[in-house]
Amino acid sequence: MISARKINKHYTLGADRIEVLRDVSLEIEEGEFISIVGRSGSGKSTLLNVLSTLVRPDKGELYYRSSNLTDSPAAYVNTLRKSDFAVIFQFHHLLPYLTVLQNTLLPFMRMLRPVSGDIILRAEECLERIGLGDKKNRLPGNLSGGEQQRVAIARAMVTSARVLFADEPTGSLDKKTGEEIISLLVELQQSGMTIIMVTHEPHYAAIAERQIELSDGRLVQ
Repeated sequence: MISARKINKHYTLGADRIEVLRDVSLEIEEGEFISIVGRSGSGKSTLLNVLSTLVRPDKGELYYRSSNLTDSPAAYVNTLRKSDFAVIFQFHHLLPYLTVLQNTLLPFMRMLRPVSGDIILRAEECLERIGLGDKKNRLPGNLSGGEQQRVAIARAMVTSARVLFADEPTGSLDKKTGEEIISLLVELQQSGMTIIMVTHEPHYAAIAERQIELSDGRLVQ
């Protein structure tokens, strides 16, 4: 489903050139649950950002369903990202002045263009699935941290994305709530979604079917 071939990425900090990814190659099958692990600074989040097309590599090729995304026009990649990819982060990035339902509908909201009833119904179904159907009219400030992360997952689900990229989705949560979020990701994978998760927690990484370990920007396992 996703193929990365000899991916390289660097950043510049003042006069220093920092090599973040070095010749990383990997294959991800449709429906897999992959965890990306490694020490802080090993390149985990950068690799996730490259795979999700949020960041373009300096060198190398990224394929999605046999399409070479590194050679594709930006407009095509942006459209693909909106239709097939969803990304959640350690911090859920909910808009505090929108309700839970409105935050879930954000991928569809456009200026002066109303959201259809079918899409609203789909969003409500996603909130029911994650156990927040009765809180759809609340503001994020009235939810716990775990509930806010669930809203971020519902926002990813509502687009019917094929691939969910999760960057430390449990990093700001207590153990019990983190386990609930991981269980929800497992449920999504069992329903057919491909999950690619960055985590520093070994017990969460072990739940994935396969672990990808980075060290100093290189794939070591």
